[in-house]
Amino acid sequence: MVIQQLTDHKNVLQKVIDTLVPDIEAACALIATTIKNGNKVLLAGNGGSAADAQHIAAELSGRFVKDRKALPGIALTTDTSAITSIANDYGYDFVFSRQLEALAQPGDLFIGISTSGNSPGIINAITAAKNNNCKTLALTGRDGGKMKGMCDLEIVIPSETTSRIQEMHILVGHILCTAIDDLFA
Repeated sequence: MVIQQLTDHKNVLQKVIDTLVPDIEAACALIATTIKNGNKVLLAGNGGSAADAQHIAAELSGRFVKDRKALPGIALTTDTSAITSIANDYGYDFVFSRQLEALAQPGDLFIGISTSGNSPGIINAITAAKNNNCKTLALTGRDGGKMKGMCDLEIVIPSETTSRIQEMHILVGHILCTAIDDLFA
């Protein structure tokens, strides 16, 4: 079992290396430009993807590897009062889009994370971000789902397995943070 899990991870990673390096490099440039221009990065996802959103935001506002100034990374998954009140008043599918309507400014970057690419809440959030003239980046898997074609840039992990997709999403997040560290250290 252990060898199979590690082999599966290695195979997906090799596919990412073979097919997604230009997209990941473009994402690094996008996040760097966003922050250099004085804008912020807003992130959201559900379940494990929410944890990834929070992880990446914390690496920006805290630090990743190098000591540098705090950078504006905000996970829309952390304010339980906002989430529960919006879910109660509007429905769960709007918990992130309502927050983006309130917090996003033109030039900000919204990163929507969904392993399937079909999360209604993330799809609504992408629409809200675009309506606020934000740049958008999708981290998905499988075939990209309904999010495919919605964002300025998409990184679609070539796997059908949720755990492998999530592993690659956090790897991509760490690569984005490395690009930021190199600019702002």
